[in-house]
Amino acid sequence: MPPRPHEPPAPPVDPPVGTPADLVAEAAALDAADGLAAKRGEFAVDDGTVYLDGNSLGALPRAVAARLADVVTREWGELRIRSWSESDWWTAPERVGDRIAPLVGAAPGQLVVGDSTSVNVFKAVVAAVRMAREDAPGRHEVLVDEATFPTDGYLAASAARLTGATLRPLPAAELAEAFGPYTAVALVNHVDYRTGQLGDLSGITASAHRAGARVVWDLCHSAGALPVELDAERVDFAVGCTYKYLNGGPGSPAYLHVRRDLQDRFDSPLPGWNSHAEPFAMSPGYVPADGAARGRVGTPEILSLLALEEALTVWDGVDLADVRAKSLALTDFFLRCVGAYVRGGRVHSLTPALRRRRGSQVSLRCADAEGVMAALAERGVVGDFRPPDVLRFGFTPLYTSFADAERAARALGEVVG
Repeated sequence: MPPRPHEPPAPPVDPPVGTPADLVAEAAALDAADGLAAKRGEFAVDDGTVYLDGNSLGALPRAVAARLADVVTREWGELRIRSWSESDWWTAPERVGDRIAPLVGAAPGQLVVGDSTSVNVFKAVVAAVRMAREDAPGRHEVLVDEATFPTDGYLAASAARLTGATLRPLPAAELAEAFGPYTAVALVNHVDYRTGQLGDLSGITASAHRAGARVVWDLCHSAGALPVELDAERVDFAVGCTYKYLNGGPGSPAYLHVRRDLQDRFDSPLPGWNSHAEPFAMSPGYVPADGAARGRVGTPEILSLLALEEALTVWDGVDLADVRAKSLALTDFFLRCVGAYVRGGRVHSLTPALRRRRGSQVSLRCADAEGVMAALAERGVVGDFRPPDVLRFGFTPLYTSFADAERAARALGEVVG
């Protein structure tokens, strides 16, 4: 099918390189030299399945089950209400936020964990509009990537209606040049969920600030897959889920980042008793808490929050530069294998060939993509399908092997020819 508006033509997959035996041997050599290979043993993955859907739901870290069992049987079952203090349940949203902070390049005290990504997007966009108007009352535009993840678009539109602003959808490539005197905020995905293209966090943030606007970054498809530098780039707000590359489990709570020097101006559209300066005073008047706690709303999701806290221990001792290097090597190798196993013209890559523009997934346009993905699942290869014709393969460097990449490409060749 022809390219969608504003979408560059899909580059062809690399031409065949080497024989199947060569690629199997190369995968084995790359796995033997992989400094992150030992991390695979910390996850509940097996050699019978190639799991390339960690960009939708990360694999289970093995330590989580025992931790969650203790939370249920001892902290909840025995201590009950005492666990809010004795097991430090009350401080978990900020404590877990501080565990995520190094993975997104932020100092402690700027992230709070709770609610969903959608709720946190809404908080951040509304607060950013309010903040921008404090500085310049005429700011009325909310910019959004026109190909954004649908929920982000819905919420940006709702935030605009609530604040009396105007929503202005634009192609991602035009955002950096679109900021002007009427722009309040831009909501931008760091990695395009469909194509895997990596956005220009540095350039877009700098453009927003030069224009006096704010920016909210959605890190759902980048945090845990590649280095993110929120502090270095002076990002205003960021949000993200924790169930993809951070492996927090289905429905695990999301996070909200508010830059430290903006926290005392953060006017949440969802003030709740948990973000009150004196939550147990039960005052009828709202006085916001200091710091990251201002992003809280209601009672924390303790079971999923503590499961996430344990899941994050897999990052102990991990250098994100090594994660990024392996991610790029995996996606390079997978595309080479696809070129070797899949006949020309059967698939086309939507994922940028340039490494600096690539996240940690490969998206291939393919006829009957839904049927192809179902056939791959029957062969033990799990990815996902996005209508109308996109196959997505997520590469999670902590547990994906080069042998996985070779096997997935070989299975794809068997299915599509």
